[in-house]
Amino acid sequence: MPRSGGPTGGTQADVGSGGVDHPALLPDARTSLEAARTVAAGCTACDLFARATQTVFGEGPGHAPLFLLGEQPGDREDVEGHPFVGPAGELLGRALDDAGVRREEAFVSNVVKHFKWKPQGKRRLHERPNAAEIRACRPWLDLELDLVRPEVLVLLGATASAAVLGPAFRLTSGRGSVIEPDGVGPARVATFHPSAVLRARDAEARSTMYASLVADLVTAAARAAPGLPGPGPSAVARRSGSAR
Repeated sequence: MPRSGGPTGGTQADVGSGGVDHPALLPDARTSLEAARTVAAGCTACDLFARATQTVFGEGPGHAPLFLLGEQPGDREDVEGHPFVGPAGELLGRALDDAGVRREEAFVSNVVKHFKWKPQGKRRLHERPNAAEIRACRPWLDLELDLVRPEVLVLLGATASAAVLGPAFRLTSGRGSVIEPDGVGPARVATFHPSAVLRARDAEARSTMYASLVADLVTAAARAAPGLPGPGPSAVARRSGSAR
């Protein structure tokens, strides 16, 4: 399968990155994903680092054709240091399986690399990152994309979609379509975030959203690797019952 060459192109132009002194722009961070992860561990580009346990950098193969992008790590991810290891990550794994994609062959990351939360008793509840925090973390996403060079960037949820495609993008109308880059860089496919599926109002809504998520992953995988067989009949048959 041919690889997409060159820098990320359309992604960085959509939302401005941080200043020239951002740690993601240091030469030591730009040699490999492991080097970037090491430098990112000490990132203080915004205030979120002060209350987070650790930086949660992206993970996956160095040249994965699919790059899955969420909003931010959650409580489990913040503690364990890995993206998509909580309930939403478990659902994403099932959806990828039903779409005929092996999770270990995809790169997974988030727009923001630190967990933003508010206390509620002994619990830490998710808070949506604001525009300044998203801008401060954008150079890390640009660097991940430059190093991985995926064929398709899958935008999981409204925050990731707006961060890459701009605030005018609406998931309700643009979900599931392949958005080709203006120049170099990956194609984009926006879809539901797995946590939104889990929060759906009832079982029927969860089933419908889950089926849409799987269908969008199939679309993204077909664009990333044309000619692959895709999900088998058994996977297609169980899609509607997997969002439990």
